[in-house]
Amino acid sequence: MSAPTASGKIGTRQRLLVMGCTMIATLMQALDNTIANVALPHMQGSLGASRDQITWVLTSYVIAAAIFTAPVGWFAARFGRKPFFILSLIGFTVTSMLCGIAQSLPQEVAFRFLQGCFGAALVPLSQAIMLDLYPMESRGTAMAIWATGVMIGPILGPTLGGWLTDAYNWRWVFFINVPFGIAAVAGLMLFLNERHRQATLRFDWMGFLALSAGLGALQLMLDRGYSKDWFSSPEIVIEAVIAGLGFYLFIVHMLTAEKPFIPPRIFRDVGFLSGFATMFAVGVILLGSSALLPPYLQSLGNYSVTQTGLLMTPRGIGAMVVMMVAGRLTRVIDPRLLMGFGVVAIAGAMWDMTRWTPEVSLMRLSLVTMLQGAGISFVFIPLQVIGFATLPAQLRTDAAALYSLSRNIGSAIGVSATSTLLASSVQTIHAQLAEQITPFNRALQTGAQGLFLGPATPFGIQGVDQYVQYHAYLGAYANDFLLMFWTCLPLLPLLFFMRKPAAQNAKLADLAME
Repeated sequence: MSAPTASGKIGTRQRLLVMGCTMIATLMQALDNTIANVALPHMQGSLGASRDQITWVLTSYVIAAAIFTAPVGWFAARFGRKPFFILSLIGFTVTSMLCGIAQSLPQEVAFRFLQGCFGAALVPLSQAIMLDLYPMESRGTAMAIWATGVMIGPILGPTLGGWLTDAYNWRWVFFINVPFGIAAVAGLMLFLNERHRQATLRFDWMGFLALSAGLGALQLMLDRGYSKDWFSSPEIVIEAVIAGLGFYLFIVHMLTAEKPFIPPRIFRDVGFLSGFATMFAVGVILLGSSALLPPYLQSLGNYSVTQTGLLMTPRGIGAMVVMMVAGRLTRVIDPRLLMGFGVVAIAGAMWDMTRWTPEVSLMRLSLVTMLQGAGISFVFIPLQVIGFATLPAQLRTDAAALYSLSRNIGSAIGVSATSTLLASSVQTIHAQLAEQITPFNRALQTGAQGLFLGPATPFGIQGVDQYVQYHAYLGAYANDFLLMFWTCLPLLPLLFFMRKPAAQNAKLADLAME
């Protein structure tokens, strides 16, 4: 594994420049997870694709990123972290440009797959470099700065993508990466000092292929399960079998092979495993809630796309405000307490959202979403410190890659689970409400409701169906928010398996002596 860069041998200005370059890489990768979503209708017409076909623009990127995240640690050790990081950033920038000039759907899907392959390494490598740039007592602040890209990217992605598409065209969603990518590459080449590599390492093809098959099949199953009616479709059954077999072969191989590309000893650290599970839940909540709120506001609240983007801003503000203080708080407060407060804040916000109606006041909406964003930051930032506290330095890149993988899988499962629950809840609640809609219901026979909602006339049938559908969606969204609430609660027991960083223990002792 790449040797850590000694923070004492690098000047403050050089450290800030390296940090800026890694932040650019992190933000570029995080933005591209969601920035293309709002441009899909425009891309569909321009590339001559159907509604189902255009989703492969998103799926191909996610699948590639999931597959190539796990072996990041091996590539960094074998070829050196600096060369591998620069190569990945160059590849991501070039493929972004190719995505912008693609003339057909197959070209766009192929370039997006390559973009995901190169982009998979950007977040874990930038995190590992940031951890090595700063000593333990300063890592809370460093991780707060680094987390800005990871957290704000998915939040700002749809808003930025919509603005670029409206102001220019959908191709600028990808072109915007090019100047920032060139600047980051130049900065890393000039200011990142790291030469260590292990040229004798051999690649574990068996483990990589098994894990790739498992991740690829799992992502396809999650992405296509809803449209294919899940396990009633032979395709979904086959993908589930391949995913299970791939993961089984990978685990067996990792435990029995002499030199697997993911060292099994990393999973012996209970603190890391607890952080791994927590990161999975963060991925579920972060992207799952991000995918739920915009359509809720647009379809039920009748807000425009621009208004919806503005209403999502308080969530980002809450996350940003906490990022500025959480890093400093980890120096003097047990990170587990901060994470516990964050979990309670997220759970409280989700519980309040289960009781929302489209008439919810803007003040309440803003405060609750701001609380949710703050809670996610209170969990995410201390986790970047405490999750690595008991790991040796040579395992940090592997650990960062696995954390990114866990967050990506959690995000995929979160989006899939909320979409499936939303669809099934709408059908169930609609059927339950429709049972009460009969010609013998006296509430629908008199007054204005009898005129406009009476099932005895075609006009009334249409009106009452719209009314029932509206309330079915209202209850379905409440069920999804409740699912996010229950996802938060198991995180509290996991905190007891994490350990405070040793450097922070010393810092607390020094403060107590003063």
